[in-house]
Amino acid sequence: WEDHLNEREKEKAFFERQDIRNAKYTAEGRLDKVKDRAYTGKPTYIDQIFTSLFTVALGFIIASLIAIPVGILSGLSRSVSGAINPLVQIFKPVSPLAWLPIVTMIISAVYSNPIDMMPKSLVVSAVTVTLCSLWPTLINTTLGVSNIDKDLVNVSRVLQLSTYTSITKLVLPSALPLIFTGLRLSLGVGWMVLIAAEMLAQNPGLGKFVWDEFQNGSSSSLAKIMVAVLTIGLVGFMLDRVMFALQAAFTYTTQR
Repeated sequence: WEDHLNEREKEKAFFERQDIRNAKYTAEGRLDKVKDRAYTGKPTYIDQIFTSLFTVALGFIIASLIAIPVGILSGLSRSVSGAINPLVQIFKPVSPLAWLPIVTMIISAVYSNPIDMMPKSLVVSAVTVTLCSLWPTLINTTLGVSNIDKDLVNVSRVLQLSTYTSITKLVLPSALPLIFTGLRLSLGVGWMVLIAAEMLAQNPGLGKFVWDEFQNGSSSSLAKIMVAVLTIGLVGFMLDRVMFALQAAFTYTTQR
């Protein structure tokens, strides 16, 4: 924690010096000398934890935005389910180590002008998380929608409810317990996948920290790696508890 505070002080001092320098150049009319540079200090352990959390959140959100609508569609239509199921069974077992080179090549080709908050390594890691974590949510959403009470389906037909109303008022509330179960599983898978993805993509998170310490091989490296392993486990546990709390808040029945 002390290292983190020291690094933040260095960052603050860097921007203060930059502001003073830019103000001086502006007063002198030398606008060509005015530059806003990003701070390039070494990320601290706390920074790496938050980077990993941001990356897994990004990948998880993208996965959820894909999996839930597709799962609803698949649960409502047998033909769609029959078309999607083979793809799920083919791609679900694929390791993140296999996805990573493909994702890296595609991102490198299409993401040519990265922004500071979203470097290529972070995008590569997040997309890899998406590809590996969407399947539990997709499968559970499909199962939840396809197994809703048939009486509810008949009621919607009798009342001649629109498709949108039927989905939002009947289908989703009934399927929410299984959807949240899928989301919990997806988040757990995403967190595991992220560590491996960060090691290979060199995204400055916990995975890269573990890899750097392994490469370092100093006398303290083993202790630091064990601390990182415990951190990864504790963060994973807390993420699961957060999802369980959301599940309990938005559904009537929950299962641990």
